[in-house]
Amino acid sequence: MSKWLLRSMTELSSRKWISRITGRFAQSPASRPFIPRFARMYGIAVQEAEKQLHEYSTLNEFFTRRLKPGSRPVDAEPDAVVSPVDALITGCGPIRQGTILNVKGQDYTIEELLNRSPRTENYKNGYFIVLYLSPTDYHRIHTPVSGTVVEREHVPGKVYPVNEFGLRHMRRVLSRNERLITYMRHAGAETAIVKVGALNVSSIKYVQPLRDKMQKGDDLAYFEFGSTVVLLTEDDSFVPRSDLAVGLKVRMGEKLGTLAES
Repeated sequence: MSKWLLRSMTELSSRKWISRITGRFAQSPASRPFIPRFARMYGIAVQEAEKQLHEYSTLNEFFTRRLKPGSRPVDAEPDAVVSPVDALITGCGPIRQGTILNVKGQDYTIEELLNRSPRTENYKNGYFIVLYLSPTDYHRIHTPVSGTVVEREHVPGKVYPVNEFGLRHMRRVLSRNERLITYMRHAGAETAIVKVGALNVSSIKYVQPLRDKMQKGDDLAYFEFGSTVVLLTEDDSFVPRSDLAVGLKVRMGEKLGTLAES
């Protein structure tokens, strides 16, 4: 009964207009007094922030903060694929004939995740990594490889929570929520960076101005409140590091694996 009630409440609270109201408050000067409280509540490492707490004019500005230079070293190996975010890995493994298996007990197809893109065929036997960002985490998204952005797609959708409850008990959250998908071509292969919106996320935004040529670790986009990134690599193009597993906490710039030799 309690699970049904929580699921029903989540369904009702997943409307975009509720997230817009939350977003408007977070972007208003009225939210500024909440910044220190928010930082304490979630144990945010404020010493890493680019500015002092009192220099942020809104909660949203603090939440989407940049970090001081050097706070996130990017693995310099030319063939390293790095984490685009600070996150907890909640799913990873080979893609089996177009299906992502057992992300918190649920399976997803590449076709639905990529909104039936013609590029789906390239990922049917690739590799996936699901990276969950909690409110504690740094919320900017960086490029995991050096290369060229070949396509960007916005997929409208819901804003269900992508935390433990949402992924386990809500139906196919990753493929029903709003998504911003970036495809990058690199070293003869391609990687899809799928940014998934979530409850109380008023938007997912690209860093402006948009650039097509990008270096590994470049600032790509950012979330407004917690969310998830799904990283997809093409068939036979990626070798995960030996300890990559569900439950591993990673930081932006940390090596996730290497590009496979062609």
